[in-house]
Amino acid sequence: MSRRALRRLRGEQRGQEPLGPGALQFDLRDDDDAEEEGPKRELGGRCPGEAGKEGVRVNNRFELINIEDLEDDPVVNRERSGSSLTDAAAPGNKGRAQRGNTDTKADGGVARTAPPEQVGGRVSNASGKLRKKKKKQKTKKSSTGEALENGLEDIDRILERIEDSSGLNRPGPAPLSSRKHVLYVEHRHLNPDTELKRYFGARAVLGEQRPRQRQRVYPKCTWLTTPKSTWPRYSKPGLSMRLLESKKGLSLFAFEHSEEYQQAQHKFLLAVESMEPNNIVVLLQTSPYHVDSLLQLSDACRFQEDQEMARDLVERALYSMECAFHPLFSLTSGACRLDYRRPENRSFYLALYKQMSFLEKRGCPRTALEYCKLILSLEPDEDPLCMLLLIDHLALRARNYEYLIRLFQEWEAHRNLSQLPNFAFSVPLAYFLLSQQTDLPEHEQSSAREKASLLIQQALTMFPGVLLPLLEYCSMRPDATVSTHRFFGPNAEISQPPALSQLVSLYLGRSHFLWKEPATMSWLEENVHRVLQAVDAGDPAVEACEHRRKVLYQRAPRNIHRHVILSEIKEAVAALPPDVTTQSVMGFDPLPPADTIYSYVRPERLSPISHGNTIALFFRSLLPNYTMEGPDEASGSDTGARATWGSTVPSCRGPGLRVPAWTPPA
Repeated sequence: MSRRALRRLRGEQRGQEPLGPGALQFDLRDDDDAEEEGPKRELGGRCPGEAGKEGVRVNNRFELINIEDLEDDPVVNRERSGSSLTDAAAPGNKGRAQRGNTDTKADGGVARTAPPEQVGGRVSNASGKLRKKKKKQKTKKSSTGEALENGLEDIDRILERIEDSSGLNRPGPAPLSSRKHVLYVEHRHLNPDTELKRYFGARAVLGEQRPRQRQRVYPKCTWLTTPKSTWPRYSKPGLSMRLLESKKGLSLFAFEHSEEYQQAQHKFLLAVESMEPNNIVVLLQTSPYHVDSLLQLSDACRFQEDQEMARDLVERALYSMECAFHPLFSLTSGACRLDYRRPENRSFYLALYKQMSFLEKRGCPRTALEYCKLILSLEPDEDPLCMLLLIDHLALRARNYEYLIRLFQEWEAHRNLSQLPNFAFSVPLAYFLLSQQTDLPEHEQSSAREKASLLIQQALTMFPGVLLPLLEYCSMRPDATVSTHRFFGPNAEISQPPALSQLVSLYLGRSHFLWKEPATMSWLEENVHRVLQAVDAGDPAVEACEHRRKVLYQRAPRNIHRHVILSEIKEAVAALPPDVTTQSVMGFDPLPPADTIYSYVRPERLSPISHGNTIALFFRSLLPNYTMEGPDEASGSDTGARATWGSTVPSCRGPGLRVPAWTPPA
């Protein structure tokens, strides 16, 4: 008679019988009905005549959750059953017997749960159904684990290649096959916290930023800047990016303004014309992510010595533009282009430049170098902001001498970088500083020293007017042989063309402190005397360099003037030609190109002020380019061309628009 029939005869209900020693033990078998109708079990938990059948006995129902882990290796479980009985017999191991032990495989490193100890005697294998299900899940887990391990191995290989290509692990140059593009940008170096952590540690840099950042959710992850909780809630301002064309492996993109953003842009131009910063603040209250307003207000805060607010506004502008990126636009590939002739694209250039300047002042030259490479990669042929005048300085400050040397070697053939004073002096300095590193082999140190001496002699021969101003910046007095010589004397600085004087002033005002080390000055003095010996010997290269200076540096291009204005180096700004200094220059669009490509039209704004208004005449006497009057329709001029966005008509002029209406003298 079965247990169920016996309970019915006694009038008992299931679950009301007294608990015995084995009352909480369960057997998992293939057929539950056969188990209920089968013969009565013995005390040890085994049914008579079932020596060949094995089941899993558990003391707690919740252990069935991990029952699949018990069947990973039946042989191992069978071998461990004896030790499990010993542990279960000890009173102190009762809790551990119910929970089970943790076992680790030696080959795979995967943690497994050991079988729970039983009061009845031994642990048996699970049923066939569980075994089949476990085999399927084990196959899935193993395939997933293999894929994960393969992915981790691929990541390790990528990191090793990156380290090899950067030349951090070995002093020699990396093989050409493992090198990336010279303008390749690394995402991790765009974050200044990465560089600051290396200097001061993660705890000093992050502080309490992590819990604060978790309080708000932003629409997307960005690389150029980290959103702050103090910023207004982001909503699309109407700024977008579209792909214009793709050819020869390069993709040309352009930012676009929606109708709503165009209205905000028109209001911004009116606020600029009013010359009142509060009007821009009012505009930002309604359009908190208008890029040009953020950049213009950042300049106003910087002039008032509020550097923190100025940097915050630039970061907000970068965040607004990065949220508008096209899905195919890449910051790192170096194959994406933005035409500077389009006014919508210039805001991105200027925002990157201002952010780079803040990072350099903050003490993050490695991050600033990455931003410089990014700006240069957007239009390397035209180089609208002339980043080639700055990239050498940032590479030396970041002590990335190998990158500067590589850039010079790859671009010298088609860009003539040696004709720029900054490259002519920075590259030999990089070779010399590289030869001073103790981890280099002796033969590489001597080779770098010889290369540095050869290049610095060529630079001194080509640009002799750099030496005396450089020594004056470094508070060094040259000996009488050098100061009185006709080649390096005061006449060398006076006789050089104005465009060359501007480049020299820019380089010395920015990078003179890199030459102040005693070892550097000793090396420079040695090579100066060698150049003087060559000059006295009548070297023909001296005359060739003099002829080249007179021919090549007649007039600096517009992008160099734009770079000098943005750099705000006093010596270089003072050397600007008069036709540039007499123009009205604006912070949000300094010296725009003459061949600007306009995408939409700014509506004409008529003013009720008459031609003979006394106030208007007063402002015009102070600012010759200022006028509140509309276009003169009687003059017969082309009003269609005057109505373009950022045009040069008097009615649209204000601090910071394109160029004056009159043509500057040649």
